[in-house]
Amino acid sequence: MRRALRWLATGVAAVFTLVLLYQLWIFAHVLWWADHNPASTAFMEAGLARQQEKNPAAELRHKWVPYDRISINLKRAIVAAEDAKFLAHEGFDVEGIQAAVEKNIKKGRLVAGGSTISQQLAKNLFLSGERSFIRKGQEAVITLMIESTWSKRRILEVYLNVIEWGDGIYGAEAAARRYYKKSAANLNRDQAARMAAMVPNPRWYENHRSSRAYQRRVAHIKRYMGGAQVPR
Repeated sequence: MRRALRWLATGVAAVFTLVLLYQLWIFAHVLWWADHNPASTAFMEAGLARQQEKNPAAELRHKWVPYDRISINLKRAIVAAEDAKFLAHEGFDVEGIQAAVEKNIKKGRLVAGGSTISQQLAKNLFLSGERSFIRKGQEAVITLMIESTWSKRRILEVYLNVIEWGDGIYGAEAAARRYYKKSAANLNRDQAARMAAMVPNPRWYENHRSSRAYQRRVAHIKRYMGGAQVPR
């Protein structure tokens, strides 16, 4: 019995050490990316692997652009669409989480997350797209790391440069070139709202931008984006 308990204690200690090392690895990346641009993300790598299953020569479309070279229209549209309280919260929208919990309880499974831009960024940088309570817990830890070391401006800058905007399309610049043949800096109000409307399900909306659901979402974003507060 004593030997079994020792083995159990050793196993628990080993697991704890591995988890701690993983968290430190993540935190080191968060600190580095506070002022260095990530060349890739977990979501990009997964997207590239998915594309290369069909075409081994496939490449992602992605070009980093600094915050000042992204249209104010797109910044406001994204905040209005994804996280209206972005400047006010510290990574988590409590009311949004409560609403998501109620929806999950009603459905009997995890169908909504109430995620902020900071949470979505944490997931994009390091995690998979699967829905689980363990993944949400890790997402929360990474969100705290990001919010404690990055400015809101940096969070939004990285978010706009790494999120998916269609199959193999990542970041505002690649998306603006793909859909409007112009740079992200020159997006007008309508174009920005249409791009922001794609974010929840970009690969589907890429080919269904005439759907009623998409048009309703665009109209909703255009109604509120004028009042959205974004970092300067």
